[in-house]
Amino acid sequence: MASIKLYFDKRVNRKDGKFPLKINVTHKRQQALINLGILLSPDQWDSTKGKVINGPNKSFLNGYISQRVHCAETELLNLRIAGKLDLMTGKQFKEHLQRILLRGKLEEKQEETGCSFVQYYTRFVEGKKNPQTKAVYQYTLDRICRFVDVPDKFRFEDVTYAWLKSFEIHLSETSKVNSISIHMRNIRAVFNDALNTETISCYPFRRFKIKQEATAKRALTPEELVTLRDYPCEEHQKQYVDIFMLIFYLVGINTVDLCRLEKIRNGRIEYRRAKTKKIYNIKVEPEAAEIIERYKGSKYLLNILERYKNYKDYAHRLNENLQEIGSVELVEKVINGKRRRVKKRFPLFPELTVYWARHTWATIAHKIGVSKDVISLALGHEFGCKTTSIYIDYDMEKVDKANRQVLDYLENLK
Repeated sequence: MASIKLYFDKRVNRKDGKFPLKINVTHKRQQALINLGILLSPDQWDSTKGKVINGPNKSFLNGYISQRVHCAETELLNLRIAGKLDLMTGKQFKEHLQRILLRGKLEEKQEETGCSFVQYYTRFVEGKKNPQTKAVYQYTLDRICRFVDVPDKFRFEDVTYAWLKSFEIHLSETSKVNSISIHMRNIRAVFNDALNTETISCYPFRRFKIKQEATAKRALTPEELVTLRDYPCEEHQKQYVDIFMLIFYLVGINTVDLCRLEKIRNGRIEYRRAKTKKIYNIKVEPEAAEIIERYKGSKYLLNILERYKNYKDYAHRLNENLQEIGSVELVEKVINGKRRRVKKRFPLFPELTVYWARHTWATIAHKIGVSKDVISLALGHEFGCKTTSIYIDYDMEKVDKANRQVLDYLENLK
């Protein structure tokens, strides 16, 4: 019996620590994998739920994954009803599904008599190197193709202000505002590319405004941060609170960079951020030094990588434990026919992740009057003027002063 399910392929280790998500196709005892073009780290994927659980585009990716699986399952049902499934080998079934999912990439390309919007869009997607970026753009194309009557004949000129509004309304039936904005920005990116190559002259985005909603809160208030810092949590949770506070004291350093810090030199840490490759130089304040001393490592500054196999594993555990901190009540529960007393948790901040430390630092800094330029410098954000960036890269005294102000403000809340 043919079956379709998701498969998180961790058989080959990649340098970036990510693995591809695929559709596992089984037919007549033959298995085959179809790559969805999505790369995820282990802490982003929940195999039990079959969902992306972490990352800025998790809602968008879950929608794309759900749509791909639905498409495959629908085609499986159509083949079964038509009596064609039993006539196919496992390989033929896989190739047929691949053509459906990837929109005919395995078929010979027909000669183009003109460049339709869909054809141009497809080439635009194929030019993207990042598999995850490809997947995001492909999902938008799929939504467009299901919305228009004849995708192959859909032209750039058909994408008018009125069409964009109607497509936006159509998307709103199943998607939230920020997910819709991703689709619209993807369409706009294709138009911008077509303008740059002088393929088109029309541009409907001069009047059409892409809506965007503020994202959910990802920062603690100063009072909430003090509550977390001083909370009488369970013994095993103390280390996770300490590391959250250390990240805050070090101006929101990323977990991967924290794990790989080597030494303190002249009262400062210097490191190259893994994500941006920019060099950071942060003063180690007494609050941070105290925590570092508690978790001192041998090879690295901290002993995290001596206790966990890699930083991703640690980051996953860190977030899990942060979200469980709060009061605990013992309740009776029947497990396997026996009454047992188990812990029922009432978390202080059930959505808390380590990334909140970075947002919290910036929020408090802004609250006490630190300029946006200094906050941007502290967080390593780009400035509008490249010449200005050259000079302010060396002006870390302002960041040191701002960090001390933030820590003093927190201390005075006691």
